[in-house]
Parts: sequence; structure tokens; C-alpha cells
Amino acid sequence: MSSSCGEAAVCNSQDPSCTSAKSCATNNVSSRSSGDTHSSSSKAAAAMKVKTECSSADVGVPVTTEDELLRNPIITPEDVLGLQKITENYLCTPEENIHNIDFTRFRIRDMETGTILFEITKPPGSGRVGEKRDFDPNAGRFVRYQFTPAFLQLRQVGATVEFTVGDLPINNFRMIERHYFREKLLKSFDFEFGFCIPSSKNTCEHIYEFPPLSEETMREMILHPYETQSDSFYFVDNKLVMHNKADYSYSGGV
Repeated sequence: MSSSCGEAAVCNSQDPSCTSAKSCATNNVSSRSSGDTHSSSSKAAAAMKVKTECSSADVGVPVTTEDELLRNPIITPEDVLGLQKITENYLCTPEENIHNIDFTRFRIRDMETGTILFEITKPPGSGRVGEKRDFDPNAGRFVRYQFTPAFLQLRQVGATVEFTVGDLPINNFRMIERHYFREKLLKSFDFEFGFCIPSSKNTCEHIYEFPPLSEETMREMILHPYETQSDSFYFVDNKLVMHNKADYSYSGGV
């Protein structure tokens, strides 16, 4: 799970984790491309589509290394599916986000109870195009989550993201998210956002179905905060354009 609503954030919650995804609902709620504006009314809601997780089994995918990918002029979904551990660096620069994809809101909820576990919204007016930045260019690309051990008992969590896009249409917007504990891959998630119209505001919820973990693995994850980490890779037309990172603690309240 990864968001980029602001600078590096610490996310506190009474529950959630990092491990499996199932479906994605996308909803274009506003457009300025032709001077028209569509609100998130019943008409917009009717257009919402539910997409299941893409098939991205790592079986047969060639093993890749971070060093190899950093030398590639273009990084593809198949490239990152071959990674065997968390990356140490970002595999693309913020400038490669030529579509001006901007995540403005992020929320996590327990699908069983509907309880909101975490929510963050980007302040209005921040990150304007052309704005001079004096801080780290990677700010906003990393999130640190702090959860309690109970999060590891959850079976299904919904992660809702709200994002805007620039003046170019996006035909194939895809996210691959890979979660590791130390150098063990826990789960690889693969979602398609669908088509995004120019200058639109979109909402998408990823349904994460957590894989079963042994009691020993969960105990180690609790005892070693922030050694559980994730890479979130975003692609447009099979080219990497954004890369966010996160790490996780499950020792809250212990």
C-alpha cells in the first residue's frame, strides 16, 4: 500500500497490513477537457467499473536485478515482476511522470467491518505545476505505516486512492505492488486502473486479500518493525512512470 498525498508520512492505525489485492473500481468523477464538469453524482456512480486483479504470476518471469533495471532506458511490468527483493533506490525520476498523475487522497478500511483505519488528504493548492521546490524531490514517494499486531489477522482491506491526471489521456494505467519481509516476497499485486480521460479526477479502491502467514512469520514481522516493505510501480502503456515505496510496523501497542 502506498500513497503520495504529501511528504513522507507516518500512518497510524489500530489495525491493517501489507499483503494481497483483488479488485479495483475506477470512477472518473470530473473532466475539464472540453469545458465540461461531471460531479460524483448518481450518473458518475453508474459509470463505475470493477476490475479484478490482473494475472501476473511470477512463474516463468526472468529474474532481474535493480542494477540491471537502472541501466534500462524503459522499465516494463515484466521487469519489476522479476525482482527478488525490495529496491534500494527509485527506478524512475519524478520527471518521468509526464502525465502529471497526482495522488490527492488515500484511505484504508477493514472490508469486514467497514472501519476506517487510516486516511490522508493532500492539502489544497500544494504541488502546483511550475511551483519551485526546495525540498527532497523524492518527498511524497515514501510512506511509513504503524499498525498493531491485530492488523496481521485481517483477511481483506480496501485501499482507496483519489488521483488527478494532466492534459493527456491515459489508456493503460497499471499498478504492480510487491510486498517483502526481509528478502522474502509475501505477495505481488497487479491492478489495472483503466482509461483515464484528460484533466480528470478519479477514485479507485484496491481490495487487498492477505495471504495466509505462519505464526512464526507474523511473530518475526511484529518483532522487527519496518523490515516489511513494499514497492509500488505505476505504468502507462507498459512504461514505468512512477515508483513509490513504503515500510510497515506491526508492533503498535506492544
